[in-house]
Amino acid sequence: MTFSLPFNASALTQLPRTSGVYIFKGAGTLPLYIGKSVDIRSRVMAHMRAEDEAEMMSQTSQLEYIETAGEIGALLLESHLIKSLNPIFNVRLRRLRSLCTLQIEKKEGGWKPSIVSGQDLGLGKVDGLYGLFGSVHSAQSKLRELADQHRLCLGLLGLEKISKRGCFGLQVKSCLGACVGHEERQAHDERMLGALTDMKVHAWPFEGAIDLVEQNGEWIQRHRIQDWRYLRTTCSKSSALRVSVQQSFDLDTYKILVKPIMMGNARIEAVESAD
Repeated sequence: MTFSLPFNASALTQLPRTSGVYIFKGAGTLPLYIGKSVDIRSRVMAHMRAEDEAEMMSQTSQLEYIETAGEIGALLLESHLIKSLNPIFNVRLRRLRSLCTLQIEKKEGGWKPSIVSGQDLGLGKVDGLYGLFGSVHSAQSKLRELADQHRLCLGLLGLEKISKRGCFGLQVKSCLGACVGHEERQAHDERMLGALTDMKVHAWPFEGAIDLVEQNGEWIQRHRIQDWRYLRTTCSKSSALRVSVQQSFDLDTYKILVKPIMMGNARIEAVESAD
C-alpha cells in the first residue's frame, strides 16, 4: 500500500522504521526523487541533513512511501519505479536501451571473445557470456583494460589485426606473444578466462519461474522471477499486485538478484508457470 504525507517535521515522525521505498514529490507531475532503505524514516531524515541535496528538499512538498517485507523487495520496487516514472533528481537505475556482452567461443584454435548484442542472445538464458555493457565502446575498453593487466594479446581478443610481426602489444612488450607462437595459445586463453571469471553472466539456474519469498513476522511477500526478469509481487497484506513490465533482461534487476540467488541466501519456492 502507498501512504502519502505532507512534507513537514511533524508528519515525518510518522514514517516507519522498516524496509521500503519513498518518493519525494513537488509541484510538478513528475516525482523529484525515489529511493529505498531498510529504515525509511532514518533515510529520509538523512536527506534533510545533506547539504548537497538542499535544492531537492526545498522543492519537496509531499512524501509517499511503500513498505516492503524485506530489502530485496525494496530494491526491486525502487528500480521499477525509477524506470517507470523518471524522477528528476535520480541519476542511477535509468533504463538502458540496449546491452552488449562478451561471448566466448572456440575459434581458430583457441577461445576468442566477441562483442554481441544482448538482445540477440537472450541474456540470462545462456552460458559463456561475460560482462554487461551499455555500449560496444565500454566493452572494448574493458577488454583493453584486462589485456593490459594480464598481458593478453589485443589481436587474439579481436581488438586489432595481427601482422606477420604479431600485434602491436608484442612490439611494446605488453603481449607475451601468443599471436606469433612465442606463448602457447592454451596458456594465453587460460589467463584470459581467469581474468573474465568475476564478470560471468549467470544463466538462469531454474527450469522455470520461482518465487523469491520475504517475510517480516506474519507479513509475506512473494516476488515472481523468471530468467532474471521481475514479473510481479504478491503481498499477504494487500490483494493488489505490483506488476513489472520487464519483457526483457534488465541489468539492475540482475544485479539485485544474482548474489542472493546464486549464493543460496534467498528463500526460493518453485512455481508451475510465470503467468
